[in-house]
Amino acid sequence: MKNAIIYTVLFAALQVVVSTVTQLVWNRLLGNSGVMGTEFMIGTLIAFNVLGLILFLATKWAVVSRNWIRTRPWMVLFWAAMASVGCIVPSMWLQEVMPELPNLMQEGLEELMGSRLGYVVVGLLAPLVEEVVFRGAILRALLKWNQNHWLCIAISAALFGLSHFNPAQMPHAFLAGLLLGWMYYRTGSIVPGVVVHWVNNSVAYAMYNVSMAAYGTGDPTMAQLFGEQRVLLAVLFSLCILIPAIYQLNLRMKRA
Repeated sequence: MKNAIIYTVLFAALQVVVSTVTQLVWNRLLGNSGVMGTEFMIGTLIAFNVLGLILFLATKWAVVSRNWIRTRPWMVLFWAAMASVGCIVPSMWLQEVMPELPNLMQEGLEELMGSRLGYVVVGLLAPLVEEVVFRGAILRALLKWNQNHWLCIAISAALFGLSHFNPAQMPHAFLAGLLLGWMYYRTGSIVPGVVVHWVNNSVAYAMYNVSMAAYGTGDPTMAQLFGEQRVLLAVLFSLCILIPAIYQLNLRMKRA
């Protein structure tokens, strides 16, 4: 448990340190006239993710191998992608029916999602780095600490949610963390989680930009997307994807 907390704190601290250092360097080079826009934010996030990946792999806090992927688990990866697709609409619906939570990072998220270079962070680096850290290191440490794997998965999911530092994102991140943690526990590999994470973030990125073009907002309501009378049908249809995907994953997932 102690190691899991340490890894979480170090990952959060690294983000603060990288942000502070890049801001100081930027100000030193350009002076107070230097505008820290979207490109600066994206560059900072890229640096943070790359350094985080190097840190956790070099110290062997997270151990990754190709053993599981060598078993050619292509159907597991297919159903992992389907599960990710099936989660999106129910998660949106749940977010709408829950009490509204503060979105402390709305402006920064909109800038990130609205930039082509932002996909490097959202769609490529974040799925890999967060799976290495939260499943490959934190959940791995928790599973050594306690034999109750669901307790360990729940704790890692809670830490994953809190690490976003944004109340509006925490419920979705926690629920996603439960799925991602279960997949890691069953396979001993971060690869299925990377696929789920990549599909989720890529769809979110695409939906934001399509919605901006169609509705003038990156966060349309479900009624806008599907029509007032079809919201529950959209949720039901998504569950018809999610539930079979979970069932197939439960049948097929195994360790190398």
